[in-house]
Amino acid sequence: MTLAGGLAARGQAQHPLARYRSEFPIFRERVYLNTCSLGALGERTRRKVAEFLDLWQSRGASAWYDVWWAALSDLRARYAAVIGAAPAEIALAPSISAAVSTVAAALDYTTRPKVVVTSLDFPTIAYQWLAKVRRGIEVVVVESPDGVTVPVDAIARVVDDRTALVATSHVYFTSGAIQDIRAVAALAHARGALSLVDAYQSVGQVPVDAHAAGVDFLTAGGLKWLLGGTGIVFLYVREELARRLEPTIAGWFGHRQQFAFDPHALEFHDDARRFELGTPALAAIYAQLGGLEYIEEIGVPAIRQVTASLTEDLIARARAAGFAPKVAAEAAARSAIVMLPMSDPAAAVRHLAEGGVVADARPGHVRLSPFFYNVQDDHVTAIDRLTTHRGH
Repeated sequence: MTLAGGLAARGQAQHPLARYRSEFPIFRERVYLNTCSLGALGERTRRKVAEFLDLWQSRGASAWYDVWWAALSDLRARYAAVIGAAPAEIALAPSISAAVSTVAAALDYTTRPKVVVTSLDFPTIAYQWLAKVRRGIEVVVVESPDGVTVPVDAIARVVDDRTALVATSHVYFTSGAIQDIRAVAALAHARGALSLVDAYQSVGQVPVDAHAAGVDFLTAGGLKWLLGGTGIVFLYVREELARRLEPTIAGWFGHRQQFAFDPHALEFHDDARRFELGTPALAAIYAQLGGLEYIEEIGVPAIRQVTASLTEDLIARARAAGFAPKVAAEAAARSAIVMLPMSDPAAAVRHLAEGGVVADARPGHVRLSPFFYNVQDDHVTAIDRLTTHRGH
C-alpha cells in the first residue's frame, strides 16, 4: 500500500506536531486511527525495548541491581509527573484489572457495602466488584440517559452513607465524553466514600491533575495514549491512603523488606508501593519509558490542543458525509474518540482495513481515535472509505 505513506508527506504542514509522524513507521503503509485501542509504535519505544534486550543478553540478572531497579523508580516518577502526583503515590501493575483488584482488596465493606459505577465505564471496573456480590458487596450501576455521558447529579442520587467507593471513568470508552472527576470526587467525599477513576482513556491525551481533582485512586497505563504498549499500568493512591490502607492480596514487591524473604511477617511499604504485587515485566517497563519520551517532550496540553482540533475536523467530515457521530454535545467535553454508529461495525472495520485504514469496532459503532501523529488527510481517507462501505 502506498496511500498512507503519501499522506505522511502531504500532511506535514497541517499542524506543528505532524513532524513526529515519521517516527511512527506504521504510517508508511497505513492510516492509523486506532490509538484508543493501542498506541502506534514509535522508534524511541523500539529502541528502549532493544536496550532492555541488550542488557538481558549481556548481563542477565546482574542488571537488576544497578539498572533495572532504577528503571522502576524512574517510571514511577515519570508517571507521577504526568498526572501531577508524587512518586510515592504511584504503584506499578501489569493491567488495570490487577491495579483495581488491589484497591478492592484494601477497602472495608463492613458498614459500607455499596460500590457505585456507571453503565458507560469499561466493564473491568464493574466486574471487580460484581465478582464479590456473593460476599455481600452491592454494585449499583448508574445508567446513562443518552449513551454519551452520565450526569454527576445522577451519580450523586445513589451515593449514601453505605457507599464505600464511587468508581468511574475520566473519559468514557463508549463515547469519548470527558467526565468531571473533580465533581465526582467531591460528591463521594461528601458522603464519606472514596473515589476511583479509570483514566486509561484520558492520560496522555487530556491533561490530568490528580491532586487538583481530589481523587483517591486513579489508574492508567501504556496501552493507549502513553504509547507504551501492553503490560504496564500505574495506580495512583492519595498519600494519606497509601500509608493507611492495607491490601489483602499481596506480593513480594509490596513488602518493605522484600529481600529478607521472611515468610513469617508481611510489612508493607509505607507508600503506594504496598499495592504492587509480583516482579514487573521489564520489557513493558522499557517500552513505556520510550513512549513517555514523546509525551514529555511535547507536553499533554500541546497534545490536547492538536488532538482536539483533529477531533473536531473528523467529526465535521463525518457529519458532512452523512454519519451521525455519537459524541458529547460540547467540544470541550470531547476527547479524541469518535464513535460512528454502524449496523455492522465489524464489517465496516474490515472494509477500512482492506483500504489501509486501521480502526476498531465497538457494539453498534466504528471507533476512530486520532492522536498527535495523525493529520487531516487521514480523516479524508477514512471517511471516504466508510462511505463506499455504506453504498454512497
